[in-house]
Amino acid sequence: MEMALSRGLRCCQRVFSWIPVLIITAVVLWSYYAYVFELCLFTISNTLEKVVYLLVFHVCFGMFSWTYWKSIFSPPATPCKKFQLSYSDKQRYEMEERPDAQKQILIEIAKKLPIFTRAQSGAIRFCDRCQVLKPDRCHHCSVCETCVLKMDHHCPWVNNCVGFSNYKFFLLFLAYSMLYCIFITATVLQYFLKFWVGALPNEPAKFHILFLMFVALMFFVSLMFLFSYHCWLVAKNKSTLEAFSAPVFVSGPDRNGFNLGLHKNLLQVFGEDRKLWFIPVFTSQGNGHYFPLRSTSSESRNLLLANKDMWDESDDGSEGDLVEDADASVTIEMED
Repeated sequence: MEMALSRGLRCCQRVFSWIPVLIITAVVLWSYYAYVFELCLFTISNTLEKVVYLLVFHVCFGMFSWTYWKSIFSPPATPCKKFQLSYSDKQRYEMEERPDAQKQILIEIAKKLPIFTRAQSGAIRFCDRCQVLKPDRCHHCSVCETCVLKMDHHCPWVNNCVGFSNYKFFLLFLAYSMLYCIFITATVLQYFLKFWVGALPNEPAKFHILFLMFVALMFFVSLMFLFSYHCWLVAKNKSTLEAFSAPVFVSGPDRNGFNLGLHKNLLQVFGEDRKLWFIPVFTSQGNGHYFPLRSTSSESRNLLLANKDMWDESDDGSEGDLVEDADASVTIEMED
């Protein structure tokens, strides 16, 4: 009975979680109708103006829709199998009742992995629900019920976790949303003023255009603050979670532990090919399991080099890629 009730509640939660997305979709579809039909087709009389407005509007609308789609339907990246406890390690961990002994078991396992961050207590970060050692910057999302690589936050407006797999898409979604609102506000303004003083008689269009102006301006102001905040986070190479709680390393908390400088921070999110920066295709550097550090201690550098052979011996090709990325991380850190 309890299990059936729990499943029913989870099902209801999944259904209700789509309500914010449906609200945004409904507002955008209405704005499309109001702009294309009520403004461009029924109100504007100049043919050239009408054509230019429609062309630019559809470019903005297309990029907004594309980035919103990618933000919603890009599944959150989760830790690979290398970070999961093996059957023997899991048995040993669960059979051990002493917390200190369990902590030591996790430390031994973590020595084989490029993990530099710690819990607030100084222990290895371990997720009991997912049974994985958390890679750096990875956190468990209670809504998605999984550990998410480089988790930033869970956004109800995209009904998805914003993290390593879709953070670039989310930033572009905010940027193109602002562009969409700015364009609507700039082009509707003159007709808004004409309707306001009664210079245009079309009553149905008047309602849509007045309301379109207010909605676009309201969304622009809200998005401007949110986009500015995330630009600051990218510039400092922080996630929203890290901005509120500094990541803890072996040497202690460090709010700028992943800050490599503005240029390298941008490359980490958008990639090296600048032609693809403003297109919603995945170009972020790395694989989300670990990231270059601002300053590398000899201890962490030796850990990566000592474990290189272990990773090379793995049969999993993706884990072999982790070794190459780890070596690249060391190179970047030593250059700094």
